[in-house]
Amino acid sequence: MTHPASLSNSTPLGLMALILIQVICAIFFATDVVADFAEGGLATSEQYHLIVESVATVSLCAAILLEMRYFLYLLRRKAHLEKSASVATMAVFDIIESHFDAWQLTPSERDIAMFLVKGLGIAEIATMRGSAEGTVKSHLNAIYRKSGTGSRGELLSSIIDTLIEERPARS
Repeated sequence: MTHPASLSNSTPLGLMALILIQVICAIFFATDVVADFAEGGLATSEQYHLIVESVATVSLCAAILLEMRYFLYLLRRKAHLEKSASVATMAVFDIIESHFDAWQLTPSERDIAMFLVKGLGIAEIATMRGSAEGTVKSHLNAIYRKSGTGSRGELLSSIIDTLIEERPARS
């Protein structure tokens, strides 16, 4: 299965290649129309062909311009969304850190609490920190006591409640 991020990275190149191919086709058709028109003295059936070819060429050029405009819009939108996501990530991190400050967690407790918020289990946290599971459990008990919670769910709920309370009003 292809990851969405890999699709988004290859899409701009694919669209640019498609637009480039369309530009090459438009140049080919435009030069053919100009060459046919320069010949002059065309029979009626050839005039019909020239009109159809001219309309197709103009339509292709218009489509290229619209695609390029929309492509630039998509790139600007993507940049805006990436910036917004970065700002939101930092805001969430700041709220989590403010909770840790309010709970007066030690550096080790902060580290374990952050792993807990990220969804890691006790064994995973112990492995990441290079400590025993009992040590992690001891720190977790201190974190729960200091935060006034009794479990991972309650701790996360406390943080999420703050996120929801600070949500800006929709206009």
